[in-house]
Amino acid sequence: MVPENQSVVTMFILQNFVDDPRVQDALFCFFFTLLTLAIAGNGLIITTIHRSPNLHTPMYFFLVNLALMDVICTVTVLPKVLQSLVTENTISYGGCLTQMFVFSWVLGSELMLFSAMAYDRYLAICRPLHYGTLMNGRACVALATFVWFTGALNSLVLTCLVLPLSFCGPNLITHFFCEIPSVLMLSCSPTFINDIMTVIADMYLTGLNFLLTMTSYGFIIASILRIRSAEGKRRAFSTCSAHLIVVTLYYSTVLYTYVRPALGTAGLLDKAIAVLYTTMTPSLNPLIYTLRNKEFKTSFKKLLFPH
Repeated sequence: MVPENQSVVTMFILQNFVDDPRVQDALFCFFFTLLTLAIAGNGLIITTIHRSPNLHTPMYFFLVNLALMDVICTVTVLPKVLQSLVTENTISYGGCLTQMFVFSWVLGSELMLFSAMAYDRYLAICRPLHYGTLMNGRACVALATFVWFTGALNSLVLTCLVLPLSFCGPNLITHFFCEIPSVLMLSCSPTFINDIMTVIADMYLTGLNFLLTMTSYGFIIASILRIRSAEGKRRAFSTCSAHLIVVTLYYSTVLYTYVRPALGTAGLLDKAIAVLYTTMTPSLNPLIYTLRNKEFKTSFKKLLFPH
């Protein structure tokens, strides 16, 4: 219950990075560039794979799902950041809930997708004779459906648990977007259940999937080291290195974000870390995944220059 002398919050204020207008202008250009790169780069990945029959394989199927998640993540966070830097830095209660739900959905789904992609590489390298049978079209669709649905269900539960909470002030979110831990700090109601469910979700989505991903790569590396041919080792590593780079960057920043509140807040550092997994990673993924991928670059060139 909200005391009678306290008003119910219907609008939240998102904290800007800095107050200096010149720095804000530079940040606007920076984030606008990241937004453009994320949409254009991931859009090119989706289009190239869709239009190239030779890329219709499990590895590229999961890459399309990752590109789609990156686009959703970027358009969920960055447009509001750009608006906050130019005009008002407020967000409605409903808008905040929507941003929380979509971002948590994509974040959870992406963590599980990393496990699916690692499992795909494990089968391709460690069990090549059974790869076509185990990772067929039906298995790929089933894995992708499970990833999207489980991520949505997790986010729905965490977001619905916010609905009964009372927000009676202050209404300043010490972050540049609505993330569940930051919003819970403003609640006038007890958040014990929310905290417990968030920890459980973190243990499953972050901890378990990180363990599954690293276990898969442990088997992959051991299998690669047994390859006698230097060329064979190089090709095997090249197919996994991009994914391993993205996974390491993503997990390290996400783990920091959810462990940091227990250690105290670091203000600007927290925002800088959050920028990495909300905007930088979606923008850089297209470059990381395609820069050393000859098969993709060949298909992309054919798409640009068909004759």
